[in-house]
Amino acid sequence: MAKASPPDQVDIRTTSLPRIYTRTNSSKSGQPPRPAAIPFSIYTAKLFVYVLSTCVLLFVLSQISLLQSQSTPSPQWPLSLMHQWQRAILDTSSVIAPDPATADKLEAVAERLRDAVTFLPLKDKRFADRPADGHTWFMSSLNDTSFGGGPQHLHFPSNSSKGRVLCLKGRDPDDGSWNYYALAWREALPRDATFMSGLTFVSYNHYDYGNIWHGLSTVFPFVAWHQGHGCRRPPERWVLYHWGEIRPAMAPWLSKLMEATFGKPPSVEVFDKIKEDGSVCFEEAVVTRHNEGGMSMEKRIEAYELLRCSVRRYCNLSSEVDNGGNKVSTIRLTLLMRRGARSFKNASAVVGIFQRECDNVGGCQLTVAHSDDLSFCDQVKLMSTTDVLASPHGAQLTNQFIMDRNSSVMEFYPKGWLRYAGVGQYVYLWLSSWSGMRHQGAWRDPDSEQCPYPGDEMKCFDIYKDGQIGHNETHFSEWTRKVLSEVKLRKNGDTGPKRKRDPIGACACH
Repeated sequence: MAKASPPDQVDIRTTSLPRIYTRTNSSKSGQPPRPAAIPFSIYTAKLFVYVLSTCVLLFVLSQISLLQSQSTPSPQWPLSLMHQWQRAILDTSSVIAPDPATADKLEAVAERLRDAVTFLPLKDKRFADRPADGHTWFMSSLNDTSFGGGPQHLHFPSNSSKGRVLCLKGRDPDDGSWNYYALAWREALPRDATFMSGLTFVSYNHYDYGNIWHGLSTVFPFVAWHQGHGCRRPPERWVLYHWGEIRPAMAPWLSKLMEATFGKPPSVEVFDKIKEDGSVCFEEAVVTRHNEGGMSMEKRIEAYELLRCSVRRYCNLSSEVDNGGNKVSTIRLTLLMRRGARSFKNASAVVGIFQRECDNVGGCQLTVAHSDDLSFCDQVKLMSTTDVLASPHGAQLTNQFIMDRNSSVMEFYPKGWLRYAGVGQYVYLWLSSWSGMRHQGAWRDPDSEQCPYPGDEMKCFDIYKDGQIGHNETHFSEWTRKVLSEVKLRKNGDTGPKRKRDPIGACACH
């Protein structure tokens, strides 16, 4: 039997801190209790590593999902992160290269869109006899847009076209109902369509492009649209329609005006290289069909300023020219004559009246010219050195916008115009206002033969519009004297430094 150790002796080989036990509900009698879990142990470290690895993995997967969303736009976070990861993994191949079934479905949709393109006649014959009554019968199914007092227009593609481009078909010069238009998505153009890149201007005119006033009123809204868009690029082509029927050219004067404004001659497209039953679609197109209608006065004046500056720069007349004298008080009076219709019956007598009144005003210089004897730049130079323009009613008065702002215009009519000509007789009065000139009244010849068809206004107008203009010496003298006196007062009142005409900055776009 082992000998007991004395009570005051302790075996240091077996002595340590007492073990700590806790009771648990699962402890059984007679069994020693299990040791409690220590707060920080190897298990805690493993859990931390696991959580950290999971976060890193989720971050990587989120970046994969983000990269996929950049190439394939989708709503932000529509699904759980895990679901997006599954889509990123499972759909990567379809984003890069759709599977055959998906490709077939997409092509089937495109085919249906191509078949859904509907061409309508450019000319709606229901309204063909009423081009000026407020209803637009050219491309009649579409509505115009206007911004900030700018021109009324159609723009393709745009929000209003739902992103669709403009397509045209047909090139009939005689019947606009055989020319057509349609809208199509660029990804589903009509079958065998020719796609034309760049900007295209499509113009509608119910007058014509040979008369420079009619032509100017038609192309003017394109100038305003171009200016309002910062002159970002010139048109690659023009498509000209008269009553819905295609036209191959515009008047040479008008063509030069557009060349000066846009930096290159206008290329008029007639689709002669397109097969007869084929169609064309445009990358970008602007259509105008209301001339200046709806534009604010401010926008009209700005656009004519751009035209004025452009033609002077084109013809190397960027600084003021006054025959070398540089005298502020010089008054330059131009009598712009006509031959044939609306010419003066006694031209030499009219010239004598103007010369006499000009001689009575110090510094006045008279120039007598016919516009059809002058080149485009000759006309620009003449108008640039004119303070008072006196001329019969006619297309040559279109040149007036080239004069300095606040210059004066005197206009002459044959008998019958006030009664039979309608509102069209006021176009140069309007042009004076729109371009910043002073229309100083008109002379209407009271003496002429009576119309033999008093009940037929159209026949009477045809007779009077080609008539000649008489004169009244007393009236012409007093009228000319009054206008020259006003111009002299204005010029003498300009005591500031003489402004250079249309510096480069004046040609800037907005």
